[in-house]
Amino acid sequence: MIELGVNIDHVATVRQARRTYEPDPVVAAALAEQGGADGITFHLREDRRHIQDRDVEILKATVTVKTNFELACADEVVAICCRTQPNWGLLVPESREEVTTEGGLNVTGDAGRVKAAVARLKEAGILVSLFIDPDLDQVRASAELGVDAVELHTGPYAIAGREDQKRELDRLAAAGREVTAAGMRLHAGHGLNYINVRDVAKLPDMIELNIGHSIVSRAVMVGMKEAVSEMRRILDLCAP
Repeated sequence: MIELGVNIDHVATVRQARRTYEPDPVVAAALAEQGGADGITFHLREDRRHIQDRDVEILKATVTVKTNFELACADEVVAICCRTQPNWGLLVPESREEVTTEGGLNVTGDAGRVKAAVARLKEAGILVSLFIDPDLDQVRASAELGVDAVELHTGPYAIAGREDQKRELDRLAAAGREVTAAGMRLHAGHGLNYINVRDVAKLPDMIELNIGHSIVSRAVMVGMKEAVSEMRRILDLCAP
């Protein structure tokens, strides 16, 4: 069975538009669990544009499935992650100018900074994943750091036209084979929706998909529990 991680960041995005208390991402997480989520993903950004420190504390105390804490390699946020003790720490790049995460970590070009963050998380007993582009050199550099998983950036695949989508899927497949050969768990995410997720879910050795925006968008129409249940059913049909 492919594990489904539900990213609740954009529930907090709606809340922060008014700087109020609703909708509460903590409630969304509970409903996502009821819908069949295997994990809850949340990104505490340095600029706190959506998830807040309060959310992190309550999520860790209330989520009963695994927690996946997205963070940049920034000392302050790494310290919060180590103190909070999620199951997973997912290191991602971060820029104030971006709308959302727009690319993978440059592990080959910033290995020292990434290595230091990985070491701190591992010392705290947290499993570590790196969000990277489906590039073989990035996969190999990630393996050298001894991380537990790699999450392949599926954004280019998600936005590709029909002619280019197969090429992007082939890139994901090749990188996925390298991830598995290196002994790491294969995860993927970014831009996946109820239609394009199928081919990614069918990639060999895929273990986990993290999906946020499309599920939250669907939840506006049908509710969070049902939106997650619909995605769960699709992934179950894709399982080998």
